[in-house]
Amino acid sequence: MGKIIAIANQKGGVGKTTTSVNLAASLGVLEKKVLLIDADPQANASSGLGIDVEAVEIGTYQILEHSNTPKEAIIKCSAINVDVIPSHIDLVAIEIELVDKENREYMLKKALESVKDDYDYIIIDCAPSLGLLTLNALTAADSVIIPIQCEYFALEGLGKLLNTIKSIQKIHNPDLDIEGLLLTMFDSRLRLSNQVVEEVQKHFNDMVFETIIQRNVKLSEAPSFGESIINYDATSKGATNYLHLAQEVIKKNSK
Repeated sequence: MGKIIAIANQKGGVGKTTTSVNLAASLGVLEKKVLLIDADPQANASSGLGIDVEAVEIGTYQILEHSNTPKEAIIKCSAINVDVIPSHIDLVAIEIELVDKENREYMLKKALESVKDDYDYIIIDCAPSLGLLTLNALTAADSVIIPIQCEYFALEGLGKLLNTIKSIQKIHNPDLDIEGLLLTMFDSRLRLSNQVVEEVQKHFNDMVFETIIQRNVKLSEAPSFGESIINYDATSKGATNYLHLAQEVIKKNSK
């Protein structure tokens, strides 16, 4: 049975999509079968893997509405062993449309039951908010990875997200675990980056991944070519970082 991991943080620009795309691609290269679900209306995870989001007819919107099955929404992409359920700007409307529905927090969980056994890992790229879309992702997930950028406001909002996760554990998903906190955009030349790493490791100890994602130009360039960092430049620092992260995730889940 596949493990569902949500990549979540209500702050924008912390590396959620970069992590979703490149962790999925790295797991794929390590011979795991992966489904990447783009649950962000901006659809950057979809375009980042070469999918033409304007041409998407069936995606996350339709599976949340239950008008189509996940199998009908799946698209093949350039990354090895990775399938994608793409997003579209239409997904913006889903929060309003689900408001009156019964069990609205469980729409994604219910939809994924039909494909969960087909994959080793299902990765959900969450929107930068704590709205109904992210709530659906966290209710469906077995665990959550929280990317934290190594910058001044790194810990701002983290308490709010951890409280949201606690309330989801209490009300909707008692089995939800924190897979780990992932430090991103690390620049070893900056004293501030090093201070943030120390602070996060001191406060959260074992909850923090050993892998730290370093700032890397190739990581920023890859999405504009519609490729993961593994396909774009497998020798880059970014590719090495994400392969290490994937190995850490696999090791943690093989215990």
